[in-house]
Amino acid sequence: MPQVEIEIGGRTFEVACQEGEEHFLHSAATMLDAEAAHLADQIGRVPEARMLLMAGLMLADKTAGLEDRVRELEAQAAKMRVDMETLQAQPAPEPVRVEVPVVPATVTDALAEIAARAEALAEQVETR
Repeated sequence: MPQVEIEIGGRTFEVACQEGEEHFLHSAATMLDAEAAHLADQIGRVPEARMLLMAGLMLADKTAGLEDRVRELEAQAAKMRVDMETLQAQPAPEPVRVEVPVVPATVTDALAEIAARAEALAEQVETR
């Protein structure tokens, strides 16, 4: 079992851990050290046991808040899964017929004829 030296609150501790978990121990120690440093900044030097207890309690409080948030998000995700399954189980909606107004051919023919007459008149005016 490997022995790892960690530093918390300016104090060095030797801790044993499982093989391959050294990185996790260093990560946890870094978080605990940050809380201990925050405490030392706020209230000054305190006995080792009290400092570790208070830093541990602060981390536990943060963890509890995160666990509550995770539970909320898991409940939201479960509701969304149910909603999605409900929507997927429903039959597809009936297609909606969309009608686009079409200009009747007689109107377009009449407009083309008027345009041709206007062009002919314009040519006559230009030639005069």
